Amino acid sequence: MEDLDNICNPVSVIKKAEQLAAQLFHADNAFFLVNGTTNGIQSMIMSVCEPGDKIIIPRNAHKSAIGGIILSGAEPIYIDPEIDDFMGIAMGVTPETVAQALKNYPEAKAVFVINPTYYGIASELQTIVNIAHAFGKPVLVDEAHGAHLQFDARMPLSAMDAGADMAAISIHKLGGSLTQSSILLHQGNLLNPQRIKAVLNLTQTTSPSYILLASLDIARKQLAEKGEELIAGTYDLAMWARAQIRKIEGLYLLDEEILGQPGCCAQDPTKIVVNVRGLGLSGYEVENILRRDYHLQVELSDLFNILALISLGDDRESLRKLVNALQKIADGRSVKNVVKYSLPLPTLPELIVSPRNAFYAETRMISFDEAEGEISAEMIMAYPPGIPLICPGERITHEIIDYVNILRKEKAELQGTEDPTVKEIKVLSNHLLVAQKIEAEDKQNQVMNYPLSLA
Repeated sequence: MEDLDNICNPVSVIKKAEQLAAQLFHADNAFFLVNGTTNGIQSMIMSVCEPGDKIIIPRNAHKSAIGGIILSGAEPIYIDPEIDDFMGIAMGVTPETVAQALKNYPEAKAVFVINPTYYGIASELQTIVNIAHAFGKPVLVDEAHGAHLQFDARMPLSAMDAGADMAAISIHKLGGSLTQSSILLHQGNLLNPQRIKAVLNLTQTTSPSYILLASLDIARKQLAEKGEELIAGTYDLAMWARAQIRKIEGLYLLDEEILGQPGCCAQDPTKIVVNVRGLGLSGYEVENILRRDYHLQVELSDLFNILALISLGDDRESLRKLVNALQKIADGRSVKNVVKYSLPLPTLPELIVSPRNAFYAETRMISFDEAEGEISAEMIMAYPPGIPLICPGERITHEIIDYVNILRKEKAELQGTEDPTVKEIKVLSNHLLVAQKIEAEDKQNQVMNYPLSLA
């Protein structure tokens, strides 16, 4: 109806709501998303990359970014994030790593950055933006966990305030809107907003939920009127909880001492990451105990940690329940500092074939335990956080097989493969021959805008 506007070509109420959102988040343009931040991340990549173009991207990017690479036909230039072996998590990327990648691949179309990571770690984003802009390259930011950043100066710097060209933010995660509602932000002259909108119209539904659109506008209004007050309260609650958790024997808190380490310029304190390996338990076990015995659900768990995400919906009572539960779990462990697992994260696998070509190649299904040396046609990830351990086109290693088997043993929720049990995996048929043929045809055609048929 005329009064409700149209998300594909907004001219009235949706346009006005997006303009108000752009103003609030210090952007030139804002686009409402009802397909989640996945839609925003994929649209960012598709807005800058044509088939065969290179994009510099951290290897710990979310699965949605890998999906964007497959959809666009881009060739990823993976850069390694810094790794914290004790926590078993990826941190940020250093400006030096980004600069070197730009020197090695001056033809790259953009730099992709995560701000902050799921675990609350922020890279030196402003320095990275300055470096990329010196090369004439736009910076695309996955800010799914940063909708609240700009409302408190004690938080890491937001993407728009750091000068990034585009950022996809999950208002539903930390801004108060309904699940699946997000915003894509744009600023500057390096990217054309009309092109961005055209790409969005390729993938966004033409039948958007007006409930989701309205929730974005309501959340925007709440942040505009009370954002600083609400986020300051969230910050204070998180700092109180951190002080209490530090006192619990057997637990280790990812805390301010990491600041200044490579890949860690700032930390979002509302992401309370608690390492439980000193209790002889995995993070998955502690998550289950908290849910079963204390009726508390944490944001995520992994082999070594749990992550409690403190939002503007929390209060002192909810945090007190968390602290008391953690204290009781620790008190119930008679022996401390008994580590259940000590293995590091697997080494990042070798990229043999572009993700798009691997996705469309001829494949066969084999036992995952016997897949060492094969080229994967699928992703495998624990969800959350949704960071692939293996991506299409990468060589499967013994390390990855062992790590996935431990995740399976811990009953982690594994996703990405057609086989939901991950006992089998799709790999490229006759992988060496296929890899050579795919890349040879790529060079001959110069573009990857169609699926390759392989005999």
